[in-house]
Amino acid sequence: MKTLIVINPNSSQTVTNGIDAAVDPLRRFGIPIRCLTLAQGPPGIESQRQADLTIAPMLALAADQQDAAGYVIACFGDPGLHALRDQTALPVVGIQEASVMTAQTLGQRFGVIAILPTSIPRHLRAFGAMGVLDRLAGDRALGLGVADLADESKSLEAMIATGKRLRDEDGANVLIMGCAGMARYRTPLQEATGLPVVEPTQVAVSAALSQICLSLSHKIQRADHA
Repeated sequence: MKTLIVINPNSSQTVTNGIDAAVDPLRRFGIPIRCLTLAQGPPGIESQRQADLTIAPMLALAADQQDAAGYVIACFGDPGLHALRDQTALPVVGIQEASVMTAQTLGQRFGVIAILPTSIPRHLRAFGAMGVLDRLAGDRALGLGVADLADESKSLEAMIATGKRLRDEDGANVLIMGCAGMARYRTPLQEATGLPVVEPTQVAVSAALSQICLSLSHKIQRADHA
C-alpha cells in the first residue's frame, strides 16, 4: 500500500521515535505513515553545513522507498526540500514551511523556539525567502542541542520560559516548536503559555496527507507540452 514517508535527516532514533508518536493520531485517516532515520546524518542538525551534508543521502533514501505516496522532511530548516521536489512529482512537505503556513492561520504574529543561537540565522534566511518576516514576532533559542531535548528536566522548563518571553516581550500569539525533537512537549507548552503551539511534524504530515488525498503535485504535465 502506498505510504507517506517521513524522513528524519539526523541519525537519532530517539528523535524519530518522538516524531512517530507525534504523528500517530494522523494514522486514523487511513494512509500508512512510515518514519525513517537517516543513518548517515549527524546526531543532531545544528548548523547549515550539517544540514547541507544530509541532502545527498536523504535523496537516496527517499528514492529507495518504492511504496512512497509522498514525503515529509522532518528537520526544521527543510534541508533538501527543493532538491527532493526536483527528484519526484509526489508531494514533498518540509516541516518548517508547513509550520509557518499553519501558524499564520492561528495568530497574527508567530514566535519560534529555536534550539541554539546558531539556528536563528538559518531560520531568518528561510523566513525572508518565504516573505513572512513581517509576521515574525521573535525567534529565541533555548541554548540546548538536539540531544538535550530528550531530557525533560533540561528542556521543558526552558521551553516554557522561552515561550513566555516570546508571548510577553515579543508579542507572539502563536508559537512554533523549532525542532522535530521537541514534539513530545507540545501539550504542556501550550497549557503553560496559553497560546496555540504548532508542532511542525504534525502539521507537515497533515499537509502531505491532504495533498495525497487530493492528488496535488508541484509538477503538472501541461497538455500543450506533451
